[in-house]
Amino acid sequence: MPDLTRFDGPKYLALTHALRDAVRSGDLAKGDRLPPVRDLAWRLGMTPGTVARAYQIVTQEGLLEAAVGRGTFVAATRPKFGADQALLLEMPAILKSPVAPGSGLVDLRSPQLPDVGQNAAMAAAFAGIAAAGFDYLGYPGLKRDGALRAAYAGWLCDRDLGQVTGEDIVLTQGGQNAIGLALQCCLKGPRPQVMLEELAYPGFRHAARLNRAEVVPVAVDVAGLSAEALDEACRRTGARIVCLTTEAQNPTTARMPARRRAEIVEVARHHDLQIVEDDCYSVGQASAPALRALAPERTWHVTSVSKSLAAGLRFGGIVCPTGQGEYARLAAQHSYFGLARPIVDLMLSLFASGEAVRLKEAAQAVLERRLELTLNALGTFDLAWQRGLAFVWLKLPMGWRASTFMREAESAGVLVRSADEYALMDGSAPNAIRIAIDGRSPEAEFVRALDAMARLLRNPPADLPV
Repeated sequence: MPDLTRFDGPKYLALTHALRDAVRSGDLAKGDRLPPVRDLAWRLGMTPGTVARAYQIVTQEGLLEAAVGRGTFVAATRPKFGADQALLLEMPAILKSPVAPGSGLVDLRSPQLPDVGQNAAMAAAFAGIAAAGFDYLGYPGLKRDGALRAAYAGWLCDRDLGQVTGEDIVLTQGGQNAIGLALQCCLKGPRPQVMLEELAYPGFRHAARLNRAEVVPVAVDVAGLSAEALDEACRRTGARIVCLTTEAQNPTTARMPARRRAEIVEVARHHDLQIVEDDCYSVGQASAPALRALAPERTWHVTSVSKSLAAGLRFGGIVCPTGQGEYARLAAQHSYFGLARPIVDLMLSLFASGEAVRLKEAAQAVLERRLELTLNALGTFDLAWQRGLAFVWLKLPMGWRASTFMREAESAGVLVRSADEYALMDGSAPNAIRIAIDGRSPEAEFVRALDAMARLLRNPPADLPV
Protein backbone atom coordinates (compact mmCIF):
# COMPACT_ATOMS: atom_id res chain seq x y z
CA MET A 1 0.00 0.00 0.00
CA PRO A 2 1.59 3.29 -1.06
CA ASP A 3 1.69 6.04 1.55
CA LEU A 4 0.15 9.07 -0.15
CA THR A 5 0.11 11.32 2.90
CA ARG A 6 3.68 12.45 2.14
CA PHE A 7 2.66 14.09 -1.12
CA ASP A 8 0.61 17.21 -1.78
CA GLY A 9 -1.41 17.94 -4.88
CA PRO A 10 -3.81 15.87 -6.98
CA LYS A 11 -4.19 12.22 -6.02
CA TYR A 12 -2.89 10.90 -9.33
CA LEU A 13 0.35 12.87 -8.87
CA ALA A 14 0.69 11.66 -5.27
CA LEU A 15 0.36 8.07 -6.47
CA THR A 16 2.81 8.77 -9.31
CA HIS A 17 5.43 10.04 -6.84
CA ALA A 18 4.80 7.09 -4.49
CA LEU A 19 5.28 4.58 -7.33
CA ARG A 20 8.53 6.24 -8.41
CA ASP A 21 9.87 6.23 -4.87
CA ALA A 22 8.92 2.60 -4.32
CA VAL A 23 10.74 1.52 -7.48
CA ARG A 24 13.84 3.59 -6.80
CA SER A 25 14.09 2.47 -3.18
CA GLY A 26 13.69 -1.22 -4.06
CA ASP A 27 10.35 -1.67 -2.30
CA LEU A 28 9.13 -2.61 -5.76
CA ALA A 29 11.75 -4.74 -7.50
CA LYS A 30 12.23 -5.27 -11.21
CA GLY A 31 9.69 -7.82 -12.38
CA ASP A 32 7.21 -7.25 -9.54
CA ARG A 33 3.57 -7.23 -10.61
CA LEU A 34 1.44 -4.27 -9.51
CA PRO A 35 -2.17 -4.65 -8.39
CA PRO A 36 -4.84 -4.31 -11.07
CA VAL A 37 -6.11 -0.76 -11.47
CA ARG A 38 -9.56 -1.47 -10.00
CA ASP A 39 -8.14 -3.36 -7.01
CA LEU A 40 -5.73 -0.57 -6.06
CA ALA A 41 -8.40 2.08 -6.67
CA TRP A 42 -10.71 0.27 -4.21
CA ARG A 43 -7.99 -0.02 -1.57
CA LEU A 44 -6.96 3.64 -1.89
CA GLY A 45 -10.48 5.06 -2.15
CA MET A 46 -9.81 6.49 -5.61
CA THR A 47 -11.49 6.22 -8.96
CA PRO A 48 -9.96 3.69 -11.40
CA GLY A 49 -9.23 6.58 -13.78
CA THR A 50 -7.01 8.24 -11.15
CA VAL A 51 -4.95 5.07 -10.67
CA ALA A 52 -4.78 4.41 -14.41
CA ARG A 53 -3.46 7.93 -14.97
CA ALA A 54 -0.64 7.40 -12.47
CA TYR A 55 0.20 4.00 -13.98
CA GLN A 56 0.30 5.59 -17.44
CA ILE A 57 2.73 8.35 -16.40
CA VAL A 58 5.16 5.95 -14.70
CA THR A 59 4.88 3.55 -17.64
CA GLN A 60 5.73 6.36 -20.08
CA GLU A 61 8.79 7.13 -17.95
CA GLY A 62 9.97 3.57 -18.46
CA LEU A 63 9.74 2.42 -14.82
CA LEU A 64 6.72 0.22 -15.51
CA GLU A 65 5.55 -1.83 -18.46
CA ALA A 66 2.07 -3.07 -19.27
CA ALA A 67 1.64 -6.55 -20.74
CA VAL A 68 -1.72 -7.21 -22.37
CA GLY A 69 -3.59 -9.90 -20.46
CA ARG A 70 -0.90 -10.19 -17.77
CA GLY A 71 -0.89 -6.84 -15.94
CA THR A 72 1.57 -4.07 -15.10
CA PHE A 73 5.12 -4.89 -13.98
CA VAL A 74 8.20 -3.01 -12.78
CA ALA A 75 10.45 -2.70 -15.84
CA ALA A 76 13.45 -0.70 -14.61
CA THR A 77 14.84 1.08 -11.57
CA ARG A 78 15.78 4.26 -13.43
CA PRO A 79 13.54 6.30 -15.79
CA LYS A 80 14.41 6.48 -19.46
CA PHE A 81 13.83 10.27 -19.35
CA GLY A 82 15.77 13.01 -17.62
CA ALA A 83 14.15 15.03 -14.83
CA ASP A 84 12.88 17.79 -17.14
CA GLN A 85 11.54 15.26 -19.64
CA ALA A 86 9.72 13.32 -16.94
CA LEU A 87 8.09 16.54 -15.77
CA LEU A 88 6.56 16.94 -19.22
CA LEU A 89 4.47 13.85 -18.54
CA GLU A 90 2.77 15.72 -15.70
CA MET A 91 1.33 18.48 -17.89
CA PRO A 92 -2.39 18.19 -17.19
CA ALA A 93 -3.20 21.44 -18.97
CA ILE A 94 -1.58 20.32 -22.22
CA LEU A 95 -1.53 16.51 -22.29
CA LYS A 96 -4.91 15.88 -20.73
CA SER A 97 -6.82 12.91 -22.08
CA PRO A 98 -10.07 13.84 -23.86
CA VAL A 99 -13.26 12.41 -22.45
CA ALA A 100 -14.61 9.60 -24.60
CA PRO A 101 -18.12 10.08 -26.02
CA GLY A 102 -20.70 8.19 -24.00
CA SER A 103 -18.49 8.07 -20.90
CA GLY A 104 -21.11 9.90 -18.83
CA LEU A 105 -18.50 12.47 -17.77
CA VAL A 106 -18.90 16.22 -18.25
CA ASP A 107 -15.45 17.72 -18.77
CA LEU A 108 -15.15 21.12 -17.10
CA ARG A 109 -11.35 21.12 -17.02
CA SER A 110 -10.92 23.33 -20.10
CA PRO A 111 -13.41 25.59 -21.90
CA GLN A 112 -15.22 23.96 -24.81
CA LEU A 113 -16.52 26.18 -27.60
CA PRO A 114 -20.04 25.48 -28.90
CA ASP A 115 -20.64 24.48 -32.50
CA VAL A 116 -22.13 27.63 -34.02
CA GLY A 117 -21.20 26.78 -37.60
CA GLN A 118 -17.41 26.89 -37.49
CA ASN A 119 -16.94 23.66 -39.46
CA ALA A 120 -19.44 24.71 -42.12
CA ALA A 121 -17.76 28.10 -42.46
CA MET A 122 -14.34 26.48 -42.80
CA ALA A 123 -15.66 24.03 -45.39
CA ALA A 124 -17.07 26.92 -47.43
CA ALA A 125 -13.80 28.82 -47.14
CA PHE A 126 -11.76 25.81 -48.26
CA ALA A 127 -14.15 25.31 -51.19
CA GLY A 128 -13.55 28.90 -52.27
CA ILE A 129 -9.79 28.44 -51.94
CA ALA A 130 -9.96 25.25 -54.02
CA ALA A 131 -12.10 26.91 -56.70
CA ALA A 132 -9.65 29.80 -56.99
CA GLY A 133 -6.73 27.40 -57.32
CA PHE A 134 -3.71 27.05 -55.08
CA ASP A 135 -0.11 25.91 -55.06
CA TYR A 136 1.17 24.56 -51.74
CA LEU A 137 4.33 22.92 -53.03
CA GLY A 138 6.63 25.69 -51.80
CA TYR A 139 7.63 26.46 -48.23
CA PRO A 140 5.95 29.29 -46.31
CA GLY A 141 7.99 32.48 -46.52
CA LEU A 142 8.55 35.52 -44.33
CA LYS A 143 6.48 37.70 -46.68
CA ARG A 144 3.71 35.34 -47.79
CA ASP A 145 1.61 35.88 -44.66
CA GLY A 146 1.70 39.69 -44.80
CA ALA A 147 -1.98 40.07 -45.71
CA LEU A 148 -3.01 37.75 -42.87
CA ARG A 149 -0.83 39.62 -40.37
CA ALA A 150 -2.55 42.85 -41.37
CA ALA A 151 -5.98 41.21 -41.03
CA TYR A 152 -5.05 39.83 -37.61
CA ALA A 153 -4.01 43.31 -36.48
CA GLY A 154 -7.54 44.39 -37.38
CA TRP A 155 -9.01 41.44 -35.46
CA LEU A 156 -7.21 42.70 -32.35
CA CYS A 157 -8.51 46.26 -32.66
CA ASP A 158 -10.81 45.85 -29.61
CA ARG A 159 -7.69 45.79 -27.42
CA ASP A 160 -5.68 48.90 -26.62
CA LEU A 161 -2.28 47.60 -27.70
CA GLY A 162 -0.80 50.90 -28.78
CA GLN A 163 0.19 51.41 -32.40
CA VAL A 164 0.11 48.01 -34.14
CA THR A 165 0.49 47.02 -37.79
CA GLY A 166 1.02 43.69 -39.48
CA GLU A 167 4.76 44.32 -39.31
CA ASP A 168 4.59 44.03 -35.50
CA ILE A 169 2.97 40.57 -35.62
CA VAL A 170 4.38 37.07 -35.90
CA LEU A 171 1.86 34.28 -36.53
CA THR A 172 2.09 31.12 -34.44
CA GLN A 173 0.50 27.72 -34.03
CA GLY A 174 -1.72 28.78 -31.15
CA GLY A 175 -1.03 30.55 -27.86
CA GLN A 176 1.25 27.91 -26.34
CA ASN A 177 3.53 28.05 -29.38
CA ALA A 178 3.50 31.85 -29.07
CA ILE A 179 4.65 31.71 -25.44
CA GLY A 180 7.48 29.34 -26.33
CA LEU A 181 8.57 31.49 -29.26
CA ALA A 182 8.54 34.66 -27.15
CA LEU A 183 10.77 32.99 -24.58
CA GLN A 184 13.12 31.79 -27.32
CA CYS A 185 13.45 35.39 -28.50
CA CYS A 186 14.14 36.73 -24.99
CA LEU A 187 16.09 34.13 -23.00
CA LYS A 188 19.84 34.59 -22.75
CA GLY A 189 22.74 33.04 -20.89
CA PRO A 190 23.53 29.49 -19.76
CA ARG A 191 21.04 29.50 -16.83
CA PRO A 192 18.13 31.78 -17.76
CA GLN A 193 15.27 32.50 -15.36
CA VAL A 194 11.63 33.31 -15.98
CA MET A 195 9.43 35.00 -13.36
CA LEU A 196 5.84 33.75 -13.16
CA GLU A 197 2.79 34.48 -11.06
CA GLU A 198 2.78 32.06 -8.13
CA LEU A 199 -0.59 30.79 -9.42
CA ALA A 200 -0.35 30.71 -13.20
CA TYR A 201 -1.37 28.98 -16.42
CA PRO A 202 0.72 25.75 -16.41
CA GLY A 203 1.79 26.32 -20.02
CA PHE A 204 4.08 29.14 -18.84
CA ARG A 205 6.20 26.87 -16.69
CA HIS A 206 6.21 24.07 -19.28
CA ALA A 207 7.43 26.50 -21.96
CA ALA A 208 10.12 27.75 -19.56
CA ARG A 209 11.34 24.20 -18.85
CA LEU A 210 11.41 23.32 -22.55
CA ASN A 211 13.69 26.34 -22.98
CA ARG A 212 15.87 25.14 -20.07
CA ALA A 213 14.88 28.11 -17.92
CA GLU A 214 14.44 28.14 -14.16
CA VAL A 215 11.06 29.32 -12.89
CA VAL A 216 10.91 32.07 -10.23
CA PRO A 217 7.53 32.48 -8.45
CA VAL A 218 6.23 36.01 -7.79
CA ALA A 219 3.41 36.70 -5.33
CA VAL A 220 -0.04 37.75 -6.50
CA ASP A 221 -2.88 39.52 -4.70
CA VAL A 222 -6.45 40.50 -5.60
CA ALA A 223 -5.14 42.92 -8.25
CA GLY A 224 -2.84 40.39 -9.91
CA LEU A 225 0.96 40.24 -9.93
CA SER A 226 2.46 42.27 -7.08
CA ALA A 227 4.77 45.04 -8.31
CA GLU A 228 6.66 45.03 -4.99
CA ALA A 229 7.18 41.26 -5.17
CA LEU A 230 8.31 41.56 -8.79
CA ASP A 231 10.87 44.20 -7.83
CA GLU A 232 12.16 42.01 -4.97
CA ALA A 233 12.42 38.94 -7.24
CA CYS A 234 14.43 40.94 -9.79
CA ARG A 235 16.86 42.14 -7.12
CA ARG A 236 17.18 38.68 -5.56
CA THR A 237 17.55 36.56 -8.70
CA GLY A 238 18.62 38.83 -11.54
CA ALA A 239 15.85 37.38 -13.74
CA ARG A 240 15.00 39.60 -16.69
CA ILE A 241 11.78 38.06 -18.11
CA VAL A 242 8.32 38.05 -16.55
CA CYS A 243 5.21 36.23 -17.85
CA LEU A 244 1.82 37.41 -16.63
CA THR A 245 -1.84 37.94 -17.46
CA THR A 246 -3.55 41.30 -17.05
CA GLU A 247 -7.13 40.99 -18.37
CA ALA A 248 -8.18 37.53 -17.19
CA GLN A 249 -5.73 35.92 -14.78
CA ASN A 250 -5.77 32.16 -15.13
CA PRO A 251 -7.02 30.60 -12.84
CA THR A 252 -8.27 33.32 -10.44
CA THR A 253 -10.15 35.45 -13.07
CA ALA A 254 -8.56 38.64 -11.62
CA ARG A 255 -8.40 41.69 -13.88
CA MET A 256 -5.41 43.93 -13.20
CA PRO A 257 -6.40 47.59 -12.61
CA ALA A 258 -4.74 50.39 -14.56
CA ARG A 259 -2.69 51.59 -11.60
CA ARG A 260 -1.12 48.16 -11.04
CA ARG A 261 -0.28 47.90 -14.74
CA ALA A 262 1.57 51.20 -14.53
CA GLU A 263 3.46 49.95 -11.47
CA ILE A 264 4.48 46.75 -13.28
CA VAL A 265 5.76 48.80 -16.23
CA GLU A 266 7.77 51.02 -13.87
CA VAL A 267 9.47 47.97 -12.33
CA ALA A 268 10.06 46.46 -15.77
CA ARG A 269 11.78 49.59 -17.04
CA HIS A 270 13.85 49.96 -13.88
CA HIS A 271 15.20 46.40 -14.20
CA ASP A 272 15.10 46.28 -18.03
CA LEU A 273 12.65 43.35 -18.07
CA GLN A 274 11.07 41.71 -21.09
CA ILE A 275 7.32 41.16 -20.54
CA VAL A 276 5.30 38.25 -21.98
CA GLU A 277 1.64 39.27 -21.64
CA ASP A 278 -0.85 36.43 -22.14
CA ASP A 279 -4.19 37.59 -23.58
CA CYS A 280 -5.52 34.30 -24.96
CA TYR A 281 -8.63 34.52 -22.75
CA SER A 282 -9.77 37.83 -24.22
CA VAL A 283 -13.06 38.93 -22.68
CA GLY A 284 -14.31 41.57 -25.09
CA GLN A 285 -13.47 45.22 -24.64
CA ALA A 286 -10.44 45.59 -22.36
CA SER A 287 -10.81 47.56 -19.14
CA ALA A 288 -7.47 49.38 -19.47
CA PRO A 289 -4.56 49.67 -21.90
CA ALA A 290 -2.58 46.46 -22.27
CA LEU A 291 1.04 46.38 -21.16
CA ARG A 292 1.90 46.36 -24.88
CA ALA A 293 0.37 49.88 -25.07
CA LEU A 294 2.10 51.09 -21.90
CA ALA A 295 5.51 49.58 -22.66
CA PRO A 296 5.65 48.84 -26.41
CA GLU A 297 9.44 48.64 -26.34
CA ARG A 298 9.52 45.50 -24.15
CA THR A 299 6.15 43.69 -24.25
CA TRP A 300 5.38 40.49 -26.19
CA HIS A 301 1.56 40.30 -26.32
CA VAL A 302 0.39 36.70 -26.86
CA THR A 303 -2.98 36.00 -28.51
CA SER A 304 -4.94 33.07 -29.95
CA VAL A 305 -8.30 32.19 -31.52
CA SER A 306 -8.57 28.91 -29.58
CA LYS A 307 -11.01 30.42 -27.05
CA SER A 308 -13.03 32.38 -29.61
CA LEU A 309 -13.21 30.44 -32.90
CA ALA A 310 -11.80 26.90 -32.79
CA ALA A 311 -8.99 25.33 -30.78
CA GLY A 312 -8.20 22.84 -33.55
CA LEU A 313 -7.08 25.60 -35.90
CA ARG A 314 -3.96 26.15 -33.78
CA PHE A 315 -3.79 29.77 -34.84
CA GLY A 316 -2.44 32.63 -32.78
CA GLY A 317 0.20 35.30 -32.77
CA ILE A 318 2.45 37.67 -30.90
CA VAL A 319 2.23 41.43 -31.06
CA CYS A 320 5.96 42.01 -30.70
CA PRO A 321 7.78 44.94 -29.13
CA THR A 322 8.15 47.85 -31.53
CA GLY A 323 10.74 47.01 -34.16
CA GLN A 324 11.03 43.32 -33.15
CA GLY A 325 8.51 41.81 -35.58
CA GLU A 326 11.04 40.88 -38.27
CA TYR A 327 13.36 39.31 -35.68
CA ALA A 328 10.51 37.21 -34.24
CA ARG A 329 9.34 36.10 -37.69
CA LEU A 330 12.88 35.01 -38.50
CA ALA A 331 12.93 33.01 -35.23
CA ALA A 332 9.61 31.41 -36.25
CA GLN A 333 11.02 30.61 -39.69
CA HIS A 334 14.00 28.82 -38.13
CA SER A 335 11.72 27.03 -35.65
CA TYR A 336 8.78 25.80 -37.77
CA PHE A 337 9.07 27.54 -41.18
CA GLY A 338 5.99 29.63 -40.43
CA LEU A 339 2.33 28.63 -40.51
CA ALA A 340 1.10 26.01 -42.95
CA ARG A 341 -0.08 27.79 -46.08
CA PRO A 342 -3.59 26.22 -46.07
CA ILE A 343 -4.13 27.66 -42.56
CA VAL A 344 -2.92 31.06 -43.75
CA ASP A 345 -5.40 31.03 -46.65
CA LEU A 346 -8.24 29.74 -44.45
CA MET A 347 -7.77 32.34 -41.71
CA LEU A 348 -7.43 35.16 -44.24
CA SER A 349 -10.72 34.07 -45.83
CA LEU A 350 -12.51 33.94 -42.44
CA PHE A 351 -11.25 37.39 -41.45
CA ALA A 352 -11.88 39.03 -44.84
CA SER A 353 -15.42 37.65 -45.19
CA GLY A 354 -16.49 38.71 -41.70
CA GLU A 355 -17.23 35.09 -40.77
CA ALA A 356 -14.64 35.15 -37.99
CA VAL A 357 -16.42 38.00 -36.21
CA ARG A 358 -19.84 36.42 -36.71
CA LEU A 359 -18.71 33.06 -35.34
CA LYS A 360 -16.94 34.66 -32.38
CA GLU A 361 -20.07 36.59 -31.39
CA ALA A 362 -22.32 33.55 -31.80
CA ALA A 363 -20.03 31.37 -29.68
CA GLN A 364 -19.75 34.08 -27.03
CA ALA A 365 -23.55 34.29 -26.77
CA VAL A 366 -23.74 30.57 -25.95
CA LEU A 367 -20.91 30.82 -23.41
CA GLU A 368 -22.61 33.82 -21.78
CA ARG A 369 -25.77 31.75 -21.35
CA ARG A 370 -23.72 28.90 -19.83
CA LEU A 371 -21.95 31.35 -17.50
CA GLU A 372 -25.35 32.60 -16.34
CA LEU A 373 -26.38 29.00 -15.60
CA THR A 374 -23.15 28.52 -13.65
CA LEU A 375 -23.79 31.60 -11.53
CA ASN A 376 -27.37 30.51 -10.87
CA ALA A 377 -26.19 27.09 -9.67
CA LEU A 378 -23.04 28.07 -7.75
CA GLY A 379 -23.35 31.79 -7.10
CA THR A 380 -24.09 31.35 -3.38
CA PHE A 381 -20.56 29.99 -2.90
CA ASP A 382 -17.27 31.92 -2.95
CA LEU A 383 -17.10 32.31 -6.71
CA ALA A 384 -14.90 34.68 -8.76
CA TRP A 385 -15.87 35.34 -12.37
CA GLN A 386 -15.83 37.84 -15.22
CA ARG A 387 -18.45 38.48 -17.85
CA GLY A 388 -17.27 36.97 -21.10
CA LEU A 389 -14.69 34.72 -19.43
CA ALA A 390 -15.04 30.98 -20.02
CA PHE A 391 -14.10 29.79 -16.53
CA VAL A 392 -14.83 30.60 -12.88
CA TRP A 393 -12.73 30.25 -9.72
CA LEU A 394 -14.35 28.60 -6.70
CA LYS A 395 -12.87 28.73 -3.21
CA LEU A 396 -14.14 25.61 -1.52
CA PRO A 397 -16.28 25.88 1.62
CA MET A 398 -15.11 24.58 4.97
CA GLY A 399 -15.14 20.81 5.09
CA TRP A 400 -13.74 20.26 1.60
CA ARG A 401 -10.21 19.79 0.30
CA ALA A 402 -9.59 20.30 -3.39
CA SER A 403 -8.25 16.78 -3.95
CA THR A 404 -11.21 15.22 -2.15
CA PHE A 405 -13.71 17.39 -3.99
CA MET A 406 -12.18 16.50 -7.38
CA ARG A 407 -12.44 12.79 -6.55
CA GLU A 408 -16.06 13.08 -5.43
CA ALA A 409 -16.94 15.27 -8.42
CA GLU A 410 -15.43 12.69 -10.78
CA SER A 411 -17.50 9.99 -9.09
CA ALA A 412 -20.53 12.20 -9.77
CA GLY A 413 -19.55 12.47 -13.44
CA VAL A 414 -17.82 15.88 -13.45
CA LEU A 415 -14.17 16.72 -14.15
CA VAL A 416 -12.69 19.99 -12.81
CA ARG A 417 -9.21 21.36 -12.08
CA SER A 418 -7.63 21.78 -8.68
CA ALA A 419 -5.66 24.89 -7.72
CA ASP A 420 -2.65 22.56 -7.32
CA GLU A 421 -2.35 22.34 -11.10
CA TYR A 422 -1.65 26.09 -11.30
CA ALA A 423 0.82 26.30 -8.41
CA LEU A 424 4.53 26.28 -9.21
CA MET A 425 6.73 23.44 -8.00
CA ASP A 426 7.24 23.71 -4.23
CA GLY A 427 4.57 26.41 -4.11
CA SER A 428 1.41 26.38 -2.05
CA ALA A 429 -2.06 26.44 -3.53
CA PRO A 430 -5.32 27.74 -2.07
CA ASN A 431 -8.16 25.35 -1.35
CA ALA A 432 -9.92 26.08 -4.63
CA ILE A 433 -10.88 24.69 -8.01
CA ARG A 434 -11.26 26.11 -11.51
CA ILE A 435 -14.48 25.29 -13.35
CA ALA A 436 -14.47 25.79 -17.11
CA ILE A 437 -17.53 26.64 -19.16
CA ASP A 438 -18.54 23.80 -21.47
CA GLY A 439 -20.35 25.07 -24.54
CA ARG A 440 -20.39 21.78 -26.45
CA SER A 441 -22.37 19.46 -24.19
CA PRO A 442 -26.16 19.63 -24.32
CA GLU A 443 -27.40 22.30 -21.94
CA ALA A 444 -29.29 19.76 -19.82
CA GLU A 445 -26.08 17.76 -19.34
CA PHE A 446 -24.16 20.90 -18.36
CA VAL A 447 -26.85 21.85 -15.83
CA ARG A 448 -26.76 18.32 -14.40
CA ALA A 449 -23.01 18.70 -13.81
CA LEU A 450 -23.50 22.05 -12.09
CA ASP A 451 -26.26 20.66 -9.87
CA ALA A 452 -24.06 17.70 -8.92
CA MET A 453 -21.29 20.05 -7.80
CA ALA A 454 -23.74 22.24 -5.88
CA ARG A 455 -24.98 19.19 -3.96
CA LEU A 456 -21.42 18.24 -3.08
CA LEU A 457 -20.56 21.76 -1.94
CA ARG A 458 -23.59 21.85 0.34
CA ASN A 459 -22.75 18.47 1.84
CA PRO A 460 -19.05 18.21 2.72
CA PRO A 461 -17.82 14.89 4.08
CA ALA A 462 -18.08 14.46 7.84
CA ASP A 463 -14.46 13.31 8.08
CA LEU A 464 -11.84 14.30 5.58
CA PRO A 465 -9.42 11.54 4.57
CA VAL A 466 -5.95 11.86 6.05
